[in-house]
Order: sequence, then structure tokens, then C-alpha cells
Amino acid sequence: MAENRIYNFNPGPAVLPLKVLKEIQKDLLNYKGSGMSIVEISHRSPLFDDIITDAVERTKRLYGLDDRYHVLFVQGGASLQFAMIPMNLLPEGRSGDYVNTGTWSTKAITEARIQNKPHKVVASSEDRDFAYIPKNIQFSKNAVFAHITSNNTIKGTQWADFPDTGGVPIVSDMSSDIFSRPLDTEKFGMIYAGAQKNMGPSGICMVIIRNDMLDLIPEGLPSMLDYNTFMKKNSLYNTPPTFAIYTIQLVLKWIDETIGGLAAMDRHNRKKAKILYDAIDAGDFYRGTADKDSRSLMNVTFRLPSEELETKFIEEAAGKGLGGLKGHRSVGGCRASIYNAMPMEGLEALVDFMQAFEKANS
Repeated sequence: MAENRIYNFNPGPAVLPLKVLKEIQKDLLNYKGSGMSIVEISHRSPLFDDIITDAVERTKRLYGLDDRYHVLFVQGGASLQFAMIPMNLLPEGRSGDYVNTGTWSTKAITEARIQNKPHKVVASSEDRDFAYIPKNIQFSKNAVFAHITSNNTIKGTQWADFPDTGGVPIVSDMSSDIFSRPLDTEKFGMIYAGAQKNMGPSGICMVIIRNDMLDLIPEGLPSMLDYNTFMKKNSLYNTPPTFAIYTIQLVLKWIDETIGGLAAMDRHNRKKAKILYDAIDAGDFYRGTADKDSRSLMNVTFRLPSEELETKFIEEAAGKGLGGLKGHRSVGGCRASIYNAMPMEGLEALVDFMQAFEKANS
């Protein structure tokens, strides 16, 4: 463990690349010779303009986005997007499809219902406590969009393959797996992600939105709840969380230049996940909670033979420098969040501990 740091398996705010943290440390007192900290520079300055421009350009390059797509930085996290999406993208007389795969999908559906916006839940995995991703979904042919949550942090499930919507644009909450793998972006009308899980600190949400989705937005929305406001002003209509955007820019640079892009990132993430799932599946002491064909590469959820052993496991792991392994309060158990920035060494240390703990407690 470098720099006396633990291996941070927290689900969010979550681990950041050590290389990025060291660069932040360097820039905290004097950014690029300006005599000012990165947290002191003006959002209207050429220095910050370079930061946000580079973040947008790297996003487009990593995902292969053309000029139809706009990259926005919106405050309020993904939770605000649950409300902004029906507000902006469901014009009168039109309906949206939603797939319910857990807590965050449920919250998105709730916000559409609060606004009395026509919507249809076309599939759900609630019948088995959200342990799987639904298949063979019949989407509405005339839906404005099909909303999904690409990765579910609480239940540990993830869309391995995105659904065939019959041409209906996918709107996806990718808060916990954005920039973890390549995407066929033609399927997506909008992607949004709170930064604090897989690309930066808390306080900002990235929105990637296509022109045809912007065309749906009605007149008369409050300025700060209208995607067009952010698009027209390059996300600088008001003072944005500058430090969060700066950190995202550094993380994107790390993925682009140090890791080698999203295909390399995907290979790295699959190797990490395989190490951990193989350890879980090696016997009956640990039990994965998600169906094998729906397992997340980002959030690995598992149970032990008893809640008492789970409590002991989490406490002893923390003592070994393995932090954040407690499951979400709504479900209990254990969860290892192994986002992009979690190094391979962290997985190896966790598996070594799991094997030793099983031997001592079987």
C-alpha cells in the first residue's frame, strides 16, 4: 500500500488514481505557475477554459462521439437528473420506457411519477430482489426513450450487453461504470453519471446528450433545469464546481494516456473482477448475491454464512487496510467496489485476506 493508504473499496465517494491525487497535491498551492491554487482560479479564466475544454474533448475521443453529442457538467448529481429527464425529454403526449433494476432505477421512475409524466415500466427484476438484469424486453415502439441503470451499486448487477430497443434512444444512468468499457454510442440519446464513483469527486454530474434529445425540450423551464442552458454556455452559465471538473479532466487523461483507452480499461477491470469472483465461487463460505450472467464488474456483492461473521469480516479487513467492504445499509452483507482506479494489488490483497479469514472461521 503506497503512501500509507488503505485499499479503498468504498462505493462512492470512491478511490481515485494515485497518479491523479499526486498531481492534485502538486497543483493545490500553485496551478501551472499562476501563483494560485487550483481551487482559487476563476471559472472564467483561460486556465479553467483549458481544463473544461480538455475534459470535453477527452470524453468525446474516448467514446468516439461526433458533433451531435454535447458533454455537459450539471450540479445536483444523478439524483437531480432523475427529475430533469422527464422534465426535459417527455413532451406533452409522449411517454418514456423505464427498466427497474434496483434502488436508483426506482428513484428515477418515482420522479417521472411525481411530475405526472407518462411513463411505462416495461421490465423489472424486483420479483427476485433485483438479483438479475431482465432479458427479452418488449419496448414501446413510440417511446421517447428507454431508461436503464447500467450498473447497480447496491445489488451488484450490470448490463453486460445493452438491450435492443428497436431504435428507441437509450437514456442511461452510468454513475458507477462510466468510462469502464467501450460503448456503441449510437444506441444512446443520453448518458449521465454522478462523478463520485468512477471518474472524480462528488459535486458534479456529467451529461452526454445528443442533439435530437435537446430538440424535445419545451419552452419555459427554469434556466438551471434546462439542458439547453448548459449546452449554450459550455456548462458555465453559473459557477460550476471547478475542482470536481478539474479532477475529472485528470482522471480522463489517466485513462487516455496511462491506461491506454477504454478497451484497455475494460480488460483491466475484467481481470480484477475475475480474481474476486473466482475467490467467491471457490467454495460455499462466500456466496455471490447476483446471478452470474448479471454480475457487476464494478460492485461485487457477497454474503458469508452469518451476519456475525460478516461483521467480523468487515472489522478485521479494515484492520488489514481493506476499507469500505460493508454492504449497503438496505441489504447488508459485504460489497467490494472495484472501480477503474482500484489497482490489481488491492484485489490480490482482498483475496488473500478472504482465504485466510475462511480458513480461520470455517
